[in-house]
Amino acid sequence: MSDNILQYESKVWQTADLLIGAGIKQSDFSKYMMPFFALIMVESRLIRESQRLLIDFGKAQLSDFNEEELEDFIEEFEEFDLGYNDFVIRENKTLKDICKNDKTFSIDFDSYLKAFDAETRNLLGVDKGNEEEKYLNISGICGLLSKKKILFATVQAWSSIDLIPFNNSEITTLEEHIKRRWADISAETAGEQYTPDDIIALIAEIIVSKTEDNEDYLTIYDPTCGGGNMLFGVEDHLKTTFNRPTKTYGEDWNDSLYALAKIESRFREESDIQHGNTLTDMHFWGKQFDLIVANPPYGVDWKGYKKDIETDKTGRFIALPSVSDGQLLFTQHIISHLKETGLSIVVHNGSTLFSGDAGSGESNIRKYFFDQDYVEAIIQLPTDEFFNTGIYTYLWIFNKSKAPERKDKVILINASDYYEPLKKSKGKKRKEMTFTKREIIKDALTNFEDTDFAKVFDRWHFYFNKQAISLTNVDDEGNSLEAQLPVRINKKTGEQKRATSIKLDATQILQFDEDEEGIIEITDFSISTFDKKAYKNLQDYYNSFFKGLINELDYKEKDFKVYTDEGLYYYDIDKSTIIKQTGQEKTILGNGIIKVKAAYKKATKTKEASIQISVELLPDYQKDYEIIPYHPNPESNQANIEGFMDKYISKPFAYLDNVVGVEINFNKVFYQPEQLRSVGEIVADLDTLNNELKSLENSLSL
Repeated sequence: MSDNILQYESKVWQTADLLIGAGIKQSDFSKYMMPFFALIMVESRLIRESQRLLIDFGKAQLSDFNEEELEDFIEEFEEFDLGYNDFVIRENKTLKDICKNDKTFSIDFDSYLKAFDAETRNLLGVDKGNEEEKYLNISGICGLLSKKKILFATVQAWSSIDLIPFNNSEITTLEEHIKRRWADISAETAGEQYTPDDIIALIAEIIVSKTEDNEDYLTIYDPTCGGGNMLFGVEDHLKTTFNRPTKTYGEDWNDSLYALAKIESRFREESDIQHGNTLTDMHFWGKQFDLIVANPPYGVDWKGYKKDIETDKTGRFIALPSVSDGQLLFTQHIISHLKETGLSIVVHNGSTLFSGDAGSGESNIRKYFFDQDYVEAIIQLPTDEFFNTGIYTYLWIFNKSKAPERKDKVILINASDYYEPLKKSKGKKRKEMTFTKREIIKDALTNFEDTDFAKVFDRWHFYFNKQAISLTNVDDEGNSLEAQLPVRINKKTGEQKRATSIKLDATQILQFDEDEEGIIEITDFSISTFDKKAYKNLQDYYNSFFKGLINELDYKEKDFKVYTDEGLYYYDIDKSTIIKQTGQEKTILGNGIIKVKAAYKKATKTKEASIQISVELLPDYQKDYEIIPYHPNPESNQANIEGFMDKYISKPFAYLDNVVGVEINFNKVFYQPEQLRSVGEIVADLDTLNNELKSLENSLSL
């Protein structure tokens, strides 16, 4: 950089002193500052381009032109489609000039804003109607500042910031730092993580290491481009390394950030930035890109356009994640736009690695990425790397044309320790991945070998079986009530089938408390009478009282008994079995459930309304899930499941559904057990402490 542009960061923030003095909340600073930052950015670039064009025309200044030459100059300038302002270009008047006379400022500033071309006026938000998109809304903001009587002072402060000496890339860097500060204090940036320079550099360096330098057009897309920092930062890095022609594409829904990116794009050779919801507006649908970079918002819900996503007909969405976090919607959108030879690097938080159980939307999305063999690498970045979050973040590297030796392989790289601490924090950013550290990570990806911080796996390593089973609970003797269930024969087919339960013709249900006083007794199993003073009708009695009474019954309590003409039934909690007692004889029926049910039956033509109580014995089935390692061969996978069951499941069970899930666990892969000190070291320390205590006691006794 010709001069360090970041020296202007403090000058930009000095303009906020006026806002503070006017009682404007810090959380609103970006709304008041962004339009003026855009204004000086546009003006400086127009002047810079004008100076460049003057050289092409062989002139030192505008006054050297005659009238006809000046019109030719203006016409050629406008053809560049960079934007235009008659005040700045033809009359050679800048914001600084306008601010020299506070008497004519209001008229001159209004004329200055209206002198911009139509698209720039639109993006700046000059004189927008109530129903129009206001984008940066500079006219509205100026109106508010005028009411607070600080408009002139504000414009004057901004006019003193001279960005003319700096090129597009340098101004983009300053813009990124300013937006980071806005994000720190804004109340409206939930989920937005502005990507810092060092991470953009790492992404660009990885792309360079995996991209050929030739004459083919390179298309670069960012579906969540914000103000364009990552998109244009990656492009700038590629241009310093390669001679390939590039074109950038971006989308964003935030009005002001889109406007900044759109303004920036007009000063680049080929760039197409669109405004709207990337997931529903689909400005670039059908287009495929060579490179896609993105840092989608974290933990931001998509319920506002849930119906659009659920009815989407594009085929982009293999599955839908939780409505509370749309990150993986963006990633599926990215994959759909990536060429078959394309490369994509997406910044995500940790939830994309493991959120959602097998069969969930998140797991099925991950499984799709791995099934298609799109995932080449995942890099864990250091904490405290981003400006407004201290969490771990991850680079997902998707490659649709992996080298043959990398087919069905994925490398995990733990870059969490590869940073240098910043001397001064920038918001929550306390660490930086310097060039040396980035080179280590890039080389690990290039080498694709196991190291202490990088591990290569078959992609199947991240799959797992979630096998559902129905366990049959048994008593201490290994018996289940299932064996007592009567067998029924189908008269037509002769097929034998066990009943699902044993119905009891109960005559009495008793449940006692610890003092053996009956607290619940049921002797009537068809109830049609009730206390008419307490309840409106039988159904009210059922809903308000009787249903709750039945719910209080607990067959596993020692004091619960069911009486029938055949005998007494109860649950022996010590032996985990149901006992049938006839006189003094006790029969063990096996582990099971004594279920008491009550139901309200409406009146019919022949029967009055009633409450019917029934009792039945059922086997105690329990649905359980076992997490079992996965094998890509179906026969071997089933053998793994059966081997696991033989080894770990001792109760009778039946197989239910098996669902295959995918998750990535960095902690498990790179776990480092704490190194324990030897007993000798600990004993030596204790002896030292003992001696110190004795010396202290002796000194106190003196």
